[in-house]
Amino acid sequence: MPHRAHLFSVRIASAIRESCFQEAYTWRRFSQDLIAGATVGVIAIPLAMALAIASGVAPQHGLYTAMIAGFVIALTGGSRYSISGPTAAFVVILYPVAQQFGLGGLLMATLMAGVILVGLALARLGRLIEYIPESVTLGFTAGIAIVIAVLQIKDFFGLPSLQRQGEDTSFVHSFPQLLQALPNLDWQTTLVGLSTLVTLLLWRRLNLRIPGHLPALLVGTLVAMLFAHWGFTVETIGSRFNYSMSDGTMGQGIPPILPGLVWPWQQPGMDGQPLTWSLATFEALLPAAFSIAMLGAIESLLCAVVLDGMSGRRHSANSELLGQGIGNIIVPFFGGITATAAIARSAANYRAGAESPVAAMIHALVVMAGLLALAPLLAYLPMASMAALLLMVAWQMSEAHKVVNLLKKAPGSDILVLIACMLLTVLFDMVIAISTGVVLASLLFMRDISAMTKVTEIGGNRKLISNDLPEGWSAYRINGPLFFAAADRVFSELALLAADKRGVILALDAVPLLDAGGLSALTKFINACGKYNTKLIMSDIQFQPLKTLARAGTRPIEGVLVFASTLDEAVFQACTPSRSVSEAA
Repeated sequence: MPHRAHLFSVRIASAIRESCFQEAYTWRRFSQDLIAGATVGVIAIPLAMALAIASGVAPQHGLYTAMIAGFVIALTGGSRYSISGPTAAFVVILYPVAQQFGLGGLLMATLMAGVILVGLALARLGRLIEYIPESVTLGFTAGIAIVIAVLQIKDFFGLPSLQRQGEDTSFVHSFPQLLQALPNLDWQTTLVGLSTLVTLLLWRRLNLRIPGHLPALLVGTLVAMLFAHWGFTVETIGSRFNYSMSDGTMGQGIPPILPGLVWPWQQPGMDGQPLTWSLATFEALLPAAFSIAMLGAIESLLCAVVLDGMSGRRHSANSELLGQGIGNIIVPFFGGITATAAIARSAANYRAGAESPVAAMIHALVVMAGLLALAPLLAYLPMASMAALLLMVAWQMSEAHKVVNLLKKAPGSDILVLIACMLLTVLFDMVIAISTGVVLASLLFMRDISAMTKVTEIGGNRKLISNDLPEGWSAYRINGPLFFAAADRVFSELALLAADKRGVILALDAVPLLDAGGLSALTKFINACGKYNTKLIMSDIQFQPLKTLARAGTRPIEGVLVFASTLDEAVFQACTPSRSVSEAA
């Protein structure tokens, strides 16, 4: 059906085709895209750097990601308003990879994840996002927010590092070390972080169209420069990061040049040497690549769904996965880390008046211009201010209001799934959390649905059966799906009720589903009726159960099993036992 094509189609650049070629792309629409792209580009510059630092790499790699992946995904994807780049959700996956394998390993994992995303798109698995419950998504995003916030404690308070290179970076290992180091906080650094955070919080209350990121970073930088004037040192991007140019010259902060094409496996590993590419390295990086791909798919499609709700438009899920995959395949060759659609930046893009993916492309060009023109100034940004920025990102990502609302109003099963996903994300990793959450939610859902399948005695219900049944006969109605989790209980109950009966009428008009487990339980019940010499008449069978019975070859059995099209016909057959099976059929 044409109106459902967006659910299953896979077309490269579907969003830009629809918005710029199938619709008239006027100068007015371009001006809207220009304003929106410039607005989001300004927001993206500090966020991209902060997220790269949080992921364990130098800040310029975040800018490369926003520039290249942001442009490529907008060009090739299926959501017209999405803004792609580094996101906070990936920090919990990328940071351990960067610590263990260095930049080269992180880029290779990104490349592998891009290939997986393209495979998901070609397999048309974009609709799988619909099968992840809200309790799971809220649980793991809240867990990610907690981990991100904890990772910022060191830079926010200026704590000394107690962690050795190559040591375990998990939450369980790192958090006690941070608490141990907390008494040694640097008060100047802490004041810089607090001034940035307070500015961010107050700016939100002003409800201005100008984003608060730049004013907050400006305040934090001025406070840090004031401390430097008084002789106190506050760590900045320039003091922590350095770079070397092709001519051998060294610099502090961010290189003011565009990235060159470099094979990802030739980038340095943890020992500073190019990554040794082998089957063992591939096997070691594959779990991380799979995690990156799954999270990238989930976040990009969630973002597209949110934007659909805001705009009334429809995205192409599989085309969006294809664009995300292509972007993550290309960006590692230019030093960019993993990218996906960012919900906050995408929402800001739409609110700023974006009309098409051209706005996202302009956002990428603005980030590139910022790299070339502002690199010397960006080196003055304090690390504490970047940490404060990420603390705000973590708080927004946690969607605490939704979590509280779910805890207050949702059933106990959803609360259990949310808490389990959050704790597993914090203590272990996101893949374990999502896998466990989906399985747990599925099991609890099946339990609840199976409990809804009930057996009711209807022999005395004059609204359904107007005549008296013959002596020794009973009539029952099953209400609910007969799948494996419910069928054994239902038919075991019926077998006990039918043990001393001459005959049983079974009305199935309220049974929409009969699966293999239900068919097996029904077959056992039919055999039990034959053993008890109880005649079974099944009536009002819906299409899907009837199709299942036909495929299984279930046929009338002389003296045991008869089928009737209606309940009245079943009652008539019970009252006229002399009718033959062939006549009844």
